Amino acid sequence: MATSVEIMNPSTEVLETAVTSVFHPGKLAIEVIPVDHDTNPTPPIPILIASPKDAGTYPVAMLLHGFCLQNHFYEEVLKHIASFGFIMVAPQFHISMMAKGDTEDIAAAAEVTDWLTKGLPSVLPKGVEPNLSKGIAEFSALIGLDPVAGTSKFLQISPKILTYEPSSFDIPMPILVIGTGLGEEKKNILFPPCAPKDVNHKFYHECKPPCYYFVTKDYGHLDMLDDDAPKFMTCMCKDGNNCKDMMRKTVAGIVVAFLKAVLNEEDGDLRVILKDPKLAPTTLNPVEHRLA
Repeated sequence: MATSVEIMNPSTEVLETAVTSVFHPGKLAIEVIPVDHDTNPTPPIPILIASPKDAGTYPVAMLLHGFCLQNHFYEEVLKHIASFGFIMVAPQFHISMMAKGDTEDIAAAAEVTDWLTKGLPSVLPKGVEPNLSKGIAEFSALIGLDPVAGTSKFLQISPKILTYEPSSFDIPMPILVIGTGLGEEKKNILFPPCAPKDVNHKFYHECKPPCYYFVTKDYGHLDMLDDDAPKFMTCMCKDGNNCKDMMRKTVAGIVVAFLKAVLNEEDGDLRVILKDPKLAPTTLNPVEHRLA
């Protein structure tokens, strides 16, 4: 469901207080729940869930991990978002060192979505209920975390998505794209850029309004992963020299602000980040959005 965002002018003090909070973990205690073949009903693929422990009904969001990665590499980001009252679902797709396209993963994600209605309530903490009318079962929003569509403009992975025509995506929902400033750079002469120019977060330009765009200027493609992610994976991508925890808090905080706006109709945090990106823990540049 598309949500319009009205621009209001509350006091700067109130806005700064609100936005600062999303860049730090929320007040809710979190439980991380691995779900695999021992669960009944059995999910189509293994899933990692980060859920609030406090009894209540919460919207659901799904995180689809990056190429050749594992869902638990994102655990800190998942817990941060969940602590604000969201049930985070992270499927584990098949890992292959050869990029064969996203068709199989898309099909697997659809199967996980079908499983959620019966399967998710059975694994959540006591008293916690998923609100699937705001989130997965009826998709309400889309977020791209430094998305990559291939190795170049002419070598997109299947299915090809980018058309290089402005506002060409036929996706009738709010979209958030978070990019990285160093993703386009090579780590060294041995490895190509992990988020090559023309097939990376430029996805934003093909989105229809309402859409939002933030770039973490001084960080790389994998800097949002947990610190214990294997070095043999992270060494392939250009990374920033600053604290990775600040990157994770920035990414998670922006996601929280966006989800609060589109799922909970609480847009104050998102508006103030757009108004004053310097309030974020890391440098955000560029910052753009289109509402119509």
